[in-house]
Amino acid sequence: MQPVYLVGVDGSPCAERALEYALARAQSNQGRILAVFVIEWSPFSFSTAEENERRHARREQEMARAQEQVIAPVLARLEAAGVDAEGLVRHGNVAQTLDRLARKHDVTCLVIGRRGSTRLSQLFGSVASHVVQLVDRPVTVVP
Repeated sequence: MQPVYLVGVDGSPCAERALEYALARAQSNQGRILAVFVIEWSPFSFSTAEENERRHARREQEMARAQEQVIAPVLARLEAAGVDAEGLVRHGNVAQTLDRLARKHDVTCLVIGRRGSTRLSQLFGSVASHVVQLVDRPVTVVP
């Protein structure tokens, strides 16, 4: 069975190192990479119908921007390296979304950077620690 590495990407230096780590593993054992960018999004906000409509439009714009600015360059890089890859953009809680995708795609190992692109993680705890506590498969945290 072909190993599948789910890599959390967000453009941060740690995510870049995580991608390099996963790329090396995939190249060494003919694995594939699932590159995932998760836009933190809470469904728990109180809005009017008009605000919900604007929020939905903003969500679609954010997803398109992430696909173009984060996922497309990652996929081009992986394709140039000769690695089978797929890219996804999702909205939601980062740890829960990565866990759900890992189960859905029968991921062998998740590879994530120790720190993401926002400073909020310093305030609320790191996404990496939440992922490690939540998922039921190996996780490699790259510094």
